[in-house]
Amino acid sequence: METNRIEIKTLYFSLVVLFLSELIRTLVLAGKLFPVMPVLGITRLVEVCLIVLIVSASNKGLYSIGLDKHQFFPGLKRGLIWSFCFGTVVFIVFGILFFSGINPLKYLHARLPSRILDLVFFFIVGGFIAPIAEEIVFRGIIFGFFRRWGFTVALLVSTLFFAFAHYPGVSIIQLTGGILFGVAYELDGKLMTPITIHILANLTLFTLSVIV
Repeated sequence: METNRIEIKTLYFSLVVLFLSELIRTLVLAGKLFPVMPVLGITRLVEVCLIVLIVSASNKGLYSIGLDKHQFFPGLKRGLIWSFCFGTVVFIVFGILFFSGINPLKYLHARLPSRILDLVFFFIVGGFIAPIAEEIVFRGIIFGFFRRWGFTVALLVSTLFFAFAHYPGVSIIQLTGGILFGVAYELDGKLMTPITIHILANLTLFTLSVIV
């Protein structure tokens, strides 16, 4: 991908939007008057809309994050292929671990709400809205900006920010995901590729957590 897609002003205004929206979300939730997941979902949607507007106003528009209309469906297709290949590898590794006497599913467990309505919101927000927002921020903006200093720097910085955003729930899953999403974005240059992988990975993790 190009090394100078994201300008400093795009990064700056995007970070300002994130800071202000997260601050407002924290203040709203501090009152304990509203449920967490709907507030989180609304916050992420607002962040997506505002950052997309900021990016659209830049010199290269949505192309700068690999999300213009010509990149959407090819990225979606590539994301499905990536997901199938990665899922196959994971399935093989899990099979080897099972036959070795290790249950890998105990390491792939997300904390899910017990109420049905809360669980539905969890799947919608965590399975769809959050992955879109996170990929726009961590791969589209942060990876895209730091890419001018090389792929390794961009991958390291974006993955660390991605993992830190999940604190204190940082695990090998977030680190592996950050690396996978960054590599997919680098090779394809289309943001829908890591978005698709991220959505399918989250939905798979949540579904396994319900079943197991």
